[in-house]
Amino acid sequence: MGPERSTRRATLRDGFAVLWVAIKREPRIFALSTVGSLLFGALTVADAWVLGWATEHVVLPAFRDGEIGAGLLWAVLGLFLGVAILRAVGIVARRLGAGVMQYRMQAHYRRAVTRQYLSLPMEWHQRHPTGQLLSNANSDVEAAWGPIAPLPMAVGTVAMMLIAVGQMLLADLMLALIGLLVFPAVIGANLAYQRLASPLMTKAQALRAEVSEIAHESFDGAMVVKTLGREGEETARFAAKAHELRNVSIKAGRIRAVFDPTLAALPNIGVLIVLAVGVSRVLHGQTGAGEVVTVAYLLTIVSFPIRSIGWLLGEFPRSVVGFDRVHTVLDATGEMEYGARRLDGGKSGQPVGGARLDVDHLAYAYDRDQPVLDEVTFTVEPGRTVALVGATASGKSTLTGLMTRLVDPDGGAIRVDGVDLRDLRRGALAESVAVVPQTAFLFDDTVRGNVTLGADIPDAEVWAALRTAQADGFVAALSDGLDTKLGERGTSLSGGQRQRISLARALVRHPRLLILDDATSAVDPEVEARILGALRSGDGDATLVVVAYRKATIGLADEVIFLDEGRVAARGPHDELLERSPDYANLVNAYEQPEAGDGREPQLTGEGR
Repeated sequence: MGPERSTRRATLRDGFAVLWVAIKREPRIFALSTVGSLLFGALTVADAWVLGWATEHVVLPAFRDGEIGAGLLWAVLGLFLGVAILRAVGIVARRLGAGVMQYRMQAHYRRAVTRQYLSLPMEWHQRHPTGQLLSNANSDVEAAWGPIAPLPMAVGTVAMMLIAVGQMLLADLMLALIGLLVFPAVIGANLAYQRLASPLMTKAQALRAEVSEIAHESFDGAMVVKTLGREGEETARFAAKAHELRNVSIKAGRIRAVFDPTLAALPNIGVLIVLAVGVSRVLHGQTGAGEVVTVAYLLTIVSFPIRSIGWLLGEFPRSVVGFDRVHTVLDATGEMEYGARRLDGGKSGQPVGGARLDVDHLAYAYDRDQPVLDEVTFTVEPGRTVALVGATASGKSTLTGLMTRLVDPDGGAIRVDGVDLRDLRRGALAESVAVVPQTAFLFDDTVRGNVTLGADIPDAEVWAALRTAQADGFVAALSDGLDTKLGERGTSLSGGQRQRISLARALVRHPRLLILDDATSAVDPEVEARILGALRSGDGDATLVVVAYRKATIGLADEVIFLDEGRVAARGPHDELLERSPDYANLVNAYEQPEAGDGREPQLTGEGR
C-alpha cells in the first residue's frame, strides 16, 4: 500500500507541475479562462440565491394571496435572465481560453519535437522505431496537455464551491452541516477512482504507442508483407496488441461507468436528507422555506466542483506519461555540433568546379566489437569520378552517410576542399554536396515539387536537370508534365523513373560533389551509361563518387576503390584491379554471372553497413 500511495502522490505532484509549465507559457490565456470560470461559478451560486429569493418573496406570497405582483414577476424574470446571460459569457470565456491554451501548447510541443527530430543525428533515429516517434509527436503531446481542458473549470468551480458552502452556512447552519456530510463520501469515491483507474490509464497510453509502432511498421513494409503472403500474420500481430489496448481501456471504462453515477447519486441523496430535515424544521418554525430551497439547490451544485476536480485529476496519469515520453525526445543528447566555416571560392562566395574529397583514417562502428569501417583513407581529386565497390556489408552505404554527415565518424576525418565537415556551419555542406540514395523517395507532390522541394528554381533549370538524369522524355509524356501529381512515394512511376527523378532533385542544386549510392540500380545499363556520361560532361564538372556493382558503371570511373570488410583493400583503374586483385575480379565477375545465365539484371539488396 505504501508504494501505491507514494505513486499517487508523485502523479499528483507531476501532474500539477505539467500544468504549471502551461500556465507559465500562456499566462494571459489562462487568466482569461479562469476569470470566465470564476464568473460562471459565481453566477451559478447566484442562481441559488435568486431561486431562494423568488421562493420567499414571490412563490409563497402567490400561494398565500392568490396573486403575483407584476413588478415582482418582472424582477424575478430579470434576475434569472441577467444571471443566465452573464453565466453564458463566463462559459464562453472559460471554454475558449481553455481550448486556445490547450491547442497552443500542443502546437508548440509538436514543433519542438519536430525540431529535435531534425537536429538529432541519424544514429539516434536508427535506435528508435518510427511508430514510437510518431506517437511522441502526436498522441503523447495530446495526452500531456489533456488536463488543460478541465483546468479553468476546476479553478473556477473551487471558488464556486467556497461561495456555495459559505452561503449554505449563512442560510441554515444545521442544514448546511447535514448537507456537507456528502463531501467525505464524494472525496472517498474520487480517491478510490484514482487508485483503480490511474494504473490502467498509464498502461493504455503506453499501449497506444506500441499499436502505432506495429501499424507503421506493417504499412511501411507493405511490399514485403504482400509479396510474401504475410497478411494474416501481420493482422494477428496487430490484433493481439490492439486487443490488449481494448481490454485495458474497457477495464478503465468499467471503473468510470461505476464512478460517474455514484458521484452523481451522492449529492442527490444528500438533497433528499436535507429536504426531509428541512421540512421538519420549517413545520417547527426553526427556518424558512426559502432557506431550505437555497441549501438544497446549493447542495446539488457543490457536487459539480468536486466532479470537475475529479476530471482534472483523472487526466493526470495520461498527462504525466505523455509529458515524460515527449521530454525523453526533447532531452535526448547527440545533437550535432557545427562550426562557422563555409566552402570558399567562386562568385559571391560560392565555390565553382568539382570539390576535392579527402577521407583520412576513417573509422566507424555501430557496435564497438564489430567496426564497419577501419582506417579508410583515400582522396578524390576535383572533377574526378570514383567508384566504390565492395561486397554486401563492406561499409559502402555507411561511408556515403559519413561523407554527407548523416553521422559523424568515431575516428579520423572527412574533408571537402580541406575543410573538416564538422567545422562547417549548418547547411553549408548541403550547398555543395548532394547524395542520391539507393532507395528513391518521392513525395506526394508534382514532378516540379519533387525536384525543387519548394526552392525557387526556374523551370528551365528543372528541365535541364531532368535531361541530365534522362528523365525529360517520360516527364514530358506525362499528362500534366511538371505539374503531374506522382502519388504517395511516387507510386505512379516505375522504380527506374523514381530513381531518375531523385537524381534530378540532386542535380538541380548544382552540387560540386555528387554521391550516388547505387542510385541507378533500377535503370537499364544503356540509360545508366547515358546518365553517367552526361554527368561527366556537364558544365559544373562535379566530382562523382559512385557506389556501383555493374562492370559498365565501374568502367566509366577514373578510379575504383575496393572495400573489403571495412578497409580499402585495393584502388586503381578498373582494368588494372581486375588483373592484380583476385578478390575484386571475383566480386565484379560474380555480379555479372546472373545476367549471362538468365538474361536478367543482377540486383543487390541490403547494401551493407
